Amino acid sequence: MITRAVVVPQPPLLVPEIAAGARESTAELRAACLAAAGRLAETADRWVAVGAGEETVSVTPPSACGSFRGYGVDVGVGLSGRTGAPAELPLSALITGWLRERAGAAEATVHSFPVDTPADRSAKAAELIADRHPGHGLLVLGDGANRHGPRSPGGEHEKAPAFDAAVAKALATVDADALLALDADFCTELGAGGRFPWQVLASLARGGTWTAELLYSDAPFGVGYHVAVWTRA
Repeated sequence: MITRAVVVPQPPLLVPEIAAGARESTAELRAACLAAAGRLAETADRWVAVGAGEETVSVTPPSACGSFRGYGVDVGVGLSGRTGAPAELPLSALITGWLRERAGAAEATVHSFPVDTPADRSAKAAELIADRHPGHGLLVLGDGANRHGPRSPGGEHEKAPAFDAAVAKALATVDADALLALDADFCTELGAGGRFPWQVLASLARGGTWTAELLYSDAPFGVGYHVAVWTRA
């Protein structure tokens, strides 16, 4: 049984070497993500992660390792202590590996889904993850809307702030129904890539009693980032 899940975003700027001049402005977000990863490692030495962004469903095994070279710096990461030839990994796997190493967890497996995966598939994905990875800690990766303000990556959208405020409230209160009700087309319009991973978490949590802590919620670079810890009571 999965007893703890943490939610983090997946911007490459979490890595200090990539952030460069933005290290100070990303320090609070980085600290929240590292704190959440530490909380996950407290309860589970092995992790299963759920992310989005690939064109097809993929699974990255614990034996995989890669590098942030594609984001401008050759910072290597692995999903376990095992080493091998670096491979091209999804961003969700790179961020998982980076957090795993700093939290001291033994290994992680990463399931990545297309951002447009229908919400009704989240229950099956949650069931599969729970069955294949009993006792693992769950890492949920995904960003909110990328349309906060005129200088945001996706261009300003007047509904982005309200959207991410609602996501933050759902994460802070374990409102699985609110997360499952997120509309796929609207999330695509807002550039919110975390929608399906959040819905996998919501499907997994349904029927149980959970407590939540929201460690961070802001849009420092025009993108909504949320960090939360859910613990099964």
